[in-house]
Amino acid sequence: MGQYIIRRLLLFIPTLLLVSLIVFFVMRIVPGDPALIILSGTTGDGEFTPEQLALKRADLGTDRHIFYQYWKWISGVAMFDFGNSYWHAGITALDEIKERFPVTLQLAAMAIVMSFILAIPIGVMGAVAIDSPIDIAGKVFTITGVALPTFWIAILMVYFLARVFDWLPPLFYEKPWHEPWTNMKQMFFPALALCLQNCAFQARVTRSAMLEVLQEDYIRTARAKGLSERIVLFRHALKCAFLPVITVSGWQFSRLLGGAILVEIIFVVPGIGILLVEAVQLRDYNIVQGLVMLAAVVVLAINLMVDLFYGWLNPRVRYS
Repeated sequence: MGQYIIRRLLLFIPTLLLVSLIVFFVMRIVPGDPALIILSGTTGDGEFTPEQLALKRADLGTDRHIFYQYWKWISGVAMFDFGNSYWHAGITALDEIKERFPVTLQLAAMAIVMSFILAIPIGVMGAVAIDSPIDIAGKVFTITGVALPTFWIAILMVYFLARVFDWLPPLFYEKPWHEPWTNMKQMFFPALALCLQNCAFQARVTRSAMLEVLQEDYIRTARAKGLSERIVLFRHALKCAFLPVITVSGWQFSRLLGGAILVEIIFVVPGIGILLVEAVQLRDYNIVQGLVMLAAVVVLAINLMVDLFYGWLNPRVRYS
């Protein structure tokens, strides 16, 4: 197990290097000059001379050769230095990310937990009572949930809450360690909007996996030994059926980090979504590159944890 973990950690290095190359050069290919945007302002009516533009490019370092720029940036990343923000003087990209990323991480974690709480019972009941009213209702819910876009659900949710309950997304975010109850009220509805599509997909996977496991010989043996149906379902069947659910959940959690962007904008949640959109619009290279690199690290770590969780759920899985 230890050797497997070391090998997986070593694979992080080439993967992150590839991600850094892609995001760095794609940002340079996209039209737009950071120095030009800074001098002209967000309205685009700022006045400046060619000499001022050249000085600003030299100050940002965008006038140097592109490979030199990459080497300087990736060398800093190796020392956990993502550079300074182009737009916010004196503020590093890492400081901006550290302020925003925990918010998105909390939103994604709440969404995935809520998905588990809703999806597992729906999937299990649908597999146990095939073609019953409960199963049919579960099918309708899962098909509808998969079909509806997350941003559309979020917009309808805000509209419904505003018209019926006179509720609007709060403009000021409260951190969970300062005001936990206020934070929970602020994050519950965005997390619910984000989790519905994932919940529907997880429920379908859970139902399919449970239907397959319930046909296995060891399930019939467990029932023949006189074990209660509850023990058969939750101790024997669900544990094995959980493997594909865990695989999907790891992929979904990684996807939630990107899918949270629109939900954060709709509910005015100050996470990496709004920060990323602003950084792309303003060509704040260091912010965008830092966010992508951090997301890549989180995805790699989640995939590793999912693989290790496999071995705990199914002792037949060995990493040697």
